[in-house]
Amino acid sequence: MPKMRAVQVSGPKQPLELVERDIPEVRAGWVRLKVQACGICHSDTITKDGLFPGIEYPRIPGHEIAGVVDAIGDGVAGWTEGERAGVGWHGGQCGYCDPCRRGNFFSCLNGFGVTGIHHDGGYAEYMISPASALARIPDELTPAEAAPLMCAGLTTFNALRNSGARPGDTVAVLGLGGLGHLGVQYAVKMGFRTLAIARGQDKEALSRQLGAWHYIDSETQDPGAELKKAGGAKVILATVTNGDAMSAAMGGLGDNGVFMVLGAANSIQVSPLLLIGGCRSVKGWYSGTSIDSQDGMGFSVLTGVRSMNEVFPLERVNDGWERMENGHARFRVVLTTGQ
Repeated sequence: MPKMRAVQVSGPKQPLELVERDIPEVRAGWVRLKVQACGICHSDTITKDGLFPGIEYPRIPGHEIAGVVDAIGDGVAGWTEGERAGVGWHGGQCGYCDPCRRGNFFSCLNGFGVTGIHHDGGYAEYMISPASALARIPDELTPAEAAPLMCAGLTTFNALRNSGARPGDTVAVLGLGGLGHLGVQYAVKMGFRTLAIARGQDKEALSRQLGAWHYIDSETQDPGAELKKAGGAKVILATVTNGDAMSAAMGGLGDNGVFMVLGAANSIQVSPLLLIGGCRSVKGWYSGTSIDSQDGMGFSVLTGVRSMNEVFPLERVNDGWERMENGHARFRVVLTTGQ
């Protein structure tokens, strides 16, 4: 049987191993991709550390996948071999129940779960995916450009367009890392009066480069007070994973403002009076469906939004992982297969 290179985890908290495995056989309703690039996302630690119940090992992580269709299973319509396609966090759905259609696969009993957790992901030269998880990649994006948009880009894009903000509204992006640098770009291109919040004055030049109207240094300024001076934020997009940083910014919400939580902080302190007094709310957001991915990539091409990446070949997965896990990577890390 033909072989491929793949990076797998043999069990919870086990190392990433570059191994040789059989190229997976496509089955009915599924499509096989020849993987060209796959982002290393912090959410991949769920697989590596066994943080989700029911993960079957060995497992190949990876849910920011860009490649080309290599084989098509029975019953799949609308795809042809050689087409460019991506797969993200949302690993496909049946399309019948309401949670499934909304992309809430954690509540869907018939869905296919999370790519790289419930079935093998993109740290490999080939992977198979339910056809419903595939998104078409525009010709204008390279594989390495497209891969991070399947999760990091999709999450920020989708959160903003579902936040209730309208062009001209004030939107603050908390954090300028892997998610935040994309969030600022999307907010600017959507026509929002965009403020960036991060630690250190050295981040201001980057925020301006990304298009932010104003920068708040959370080391020397009170983010909540500064946002109030700007009239209050309709939306605060919280991409950091620090609960204290989130709590410090929350006071900057304007009336009817929404605090959108994207970063998985351990806890956040929320004042009930703040919420009640201005009809404010706190809302979580994650990822989206394959159609959302297509929308996000199309918008990125139209407006020039791009992820800033550090690219590593598949065999250097541990170098890339270390950059991501220890926070040494400034933005996104992407693996390429050379295919």
